[in-house]
Amino acid sequence: MTGSGLEGNAVMFTPQEMLRLSIQTGIMLTQAQMVIGMRMMGMMGLWRVLPSENARMSSEKLSVMAESAMASSRAMVAGKSPALVAEAAMNPIRRKTSSNVKR
Repeated sequence: MTGSGLEGNAVMFTPQEMLRLSIQTGIMLTQAQMVIGMRMMGMMGLWRVLPSENARMSSEKLSVMAESAMASSRAMVAGKSPALVAEAAMNPIRRKTSSNVKR
């Protein structure tokens, strides 16, 4: 298959890996959407939030994205599969969205 990007020793995702990553991504996106809704209600005065919440939601994005980039870089350098690299990148973001929903 010339030109398909599948030459050599390309590693593909297994169906189980694809399903696991899809579910994890769906959970993370649902949690993120819940947090966005709650923060919007807080900005409108419909939800009680700390005054520092607006600044916190901006600053936490920078730190979690840096953590995600470092985790995926470490996984790539260690020779992990694409699925594990994607999972390593998503884990810090999932932890943050999960903690934001609880907060």
